[in-house]
Amino acid sequence: MKSSMIIAAAALALSGQAFSAADGAKLYAEKTCVACHGKDAKKPLMATYPKLAGQNAGYAEQQMKDIKSGARNNGQTAAMKGVMHLVTDAEIKVLADHLSKLKP
Repeated sequence: MKSSMIIAAAALALSGQAFSAADGAKLYAEKTCVACHGKDAKKPLMATYPKLAGQNAGYAEQQMKDIKSGARNNGQTAAMKGVMHLVTDAEIKVLADHLSKLKP
């Protein structure tokens, strides 16, 4: 197991939330990511929305955190800003990991 995976598992355990790999797909649907980024994360609602399948996990995680905190705040983030306050940092990590494992 890679050290980053061990660190991620420890962080999730310390947060009081345990997630399995299948939870990434469940969270993607429950947190309404599918509405804008498509069921398979390959066909976004609008051409200006990113395709998320295969995205680097660290990059995706940081973008979601930046949108949530307001550090990233442009016209493209408005729709996500309304959703990200409902997503915990542990869930963001699981979502990012899930997206990174999807084939682009």
